[in-house]
Amino acid sequence: MPDTTPVIPEFITVHLGAPDSNAPNVTVRFIDYIKNVASSEIYPTWPESALRANIYAQISFALNKVYTEFYRSRGYDFDITNTTQFDQAYVQGRNIFGDISDIVDDIFDSYLRRNGAIEPLAAQFCNGTTVTCNGLSQWGTVTLANQGYLPFQMIRYYYGDDVNIITNVPVEAVGESYPGTPIRLGDVGTDVLRVQILLNAISTNYPAIPKVPTGAVFGESTENAVRTFQRIFNLTPDGVVGRATWYKLVSLFTGINRLNELNARGDVIFGLSLEYPEALREGDTGQGVYILQLMLNVLAEYYDTVPSVTEDGVYGPATTRAVSAFQRTYGLPVDGVVGPLTWESMYNAIKGIYIATGRSAEFTTAPAMAPFPGMPLTMGARGNAVMTLQNHINDVVPVFANIPTVNPTGNYGPNTKAAVTELQNRLNLPQNGTVDENTWNGIERMRTQVIRGSEAQFGQYPGFDLREGMQDEIRGIAITTEELTGRPVYSIQYMLRMINREKDLPGIPDGIFGPQTTERVRVFQTEQGLQPTGIVDIVTFDAIKIAYDEDFFTDN
Repeated sequence: MPDTTPVIPEFITVHLGAPDSNAPNVTVRFIDYIKNVASSEIYPTWPESALRANIYAQISFALNKVYTEFYRSRGYDFDITNTTQFDQAYVQGRNIFGDISDIVDDIFDSYLRRNGAIEPLAAQFCNGTTVTCNGLSQWGTVTLANQGYLPFQMIRYYYGDDVNIITNVPVEAVGESYPGTPIRLGDVGTDVLRVQILLNAISTNYPAIPKVPTGAVFGESTENAVRTFQRIFNLTPDGVVGRATWYKLVSLFTGINRLNELNARGDVIFGLSLEYPEALREGDTGQGVYILQLMLNVLAEYYDTVPSVTEDGVYGPATTRAVSAFQRTYGLPVDGVVGPLTWESMYNAIKGIYIATGRSAEFTTAPAMAPFPGMPLTMGARGNAVMTLQNHINDVVPVFANIPTVNPTGNYGPNTKAAVTELQNRLNLPQNGTVDENTWNGIERMRTQVIRGSEAQFGQYPGFDLREGMQDEIRGIAITTEELTGRPVYSIQYMLRMINREKDLPGIPDGIFGPQTTERVRVFQTEQGLQPTGIVDIVTFDAIKIAYDEDFFTDN
């Protein structure tokens, strides 16, 4: 997924068949693609309000596929298919209706976006007669238009009150995100920075990947993290980010953001009752099937063996294949039918992903978002709220280019305005330098994501050597390993204490890397045949973690 705000692509490449079919690709202008889709999906005799609402959804759906590189991150050489089983209808060479063409000319540079998101809304829709879904009903928009609904009202009727229409989006040539040449040791620049950000975000789910400093320089720590990532995902562990490694990073990061989107919708997964809905099988329709398809698509982001499906509430052959693939992956009887065991296994897998990615408030370690101060902050403002804003901007600076560091004086001056304006650009908000509630909350969400991505899990190398003089931020007495997250010194002390059965050793763990800790590290290094430097580099860290794990599993 790009780390910039979306633009309207000048062209889009369409695969004229199902994703895995041996069908040709066509590359057409994006505006012509939307005109074709609208002429194929809806009727020009419908009320104009209904046409506009449908076209907004079609634009947003296609733009989401392009922006998230949905297909390209899976190894395909196209942006979208023309099959309604997976995407939306496109008929090569068809006639375009004049009224539809005029509307597309007017609004093709717009898309739908949920509050707090950057990516265009993956706007699901269906005809609303033979097929129903938790999205826009194409025929339903006709009924609403006849009742006097405006397009914006219809959009919110179907997608929720937190969805807005983003207009006047620039049209630009958009290529694939892969830089074109491998990224390797010694490289510098924004592509390196992006690799580092992606690695840190993904390492929250996979703590075996060490955290890396995000300095836009491809050093040895980044190379080691890339090698670990490649080993985990069965790629050639050469430490070089080629096309396959790049798109695996993008695909996994897209999956994490997919969970963000599901969580934001509020009416799915954990917002609905997921009690077993009786056996689901091919031919069934309804809400239970829709929830099943939604869960399958989340699983598809994390398991290459599970294919994605269209969330249309219809249990067709594609859903059967996806269910069978899940059953095969989890060692269940493969019958393509969702009985109690399959449903429970699927729910538990979803819950595990949800927790592992930190999207559950019960398990998150990121700091709480600071509440909006109640009034906008502009040039000349002073006080604690401005200082909080400035400190939180500085939390974001290390991982995002072009955002200047600000001096946390509590005075809103030109430097603060410049930083806010750049952040508004990244949040796709009006770039006016005024911190209203949307800007404030957007910065807070960005800061939370950065801190969660850079914060080492327990037993995870933090991306830098630990040595005497370092100190963790102490937030109380650690009791469980979950509470050690983000506290690498404390974690090392905790593991050494457990390895050596020093449960009554006074003063440690205390989160302070003092002489006593240095000596314990030297003793451990000597025992392991390592150079007794007293510094915990990645080799020593891994050795401590291995010894701790062996001790833990032996005791348990």
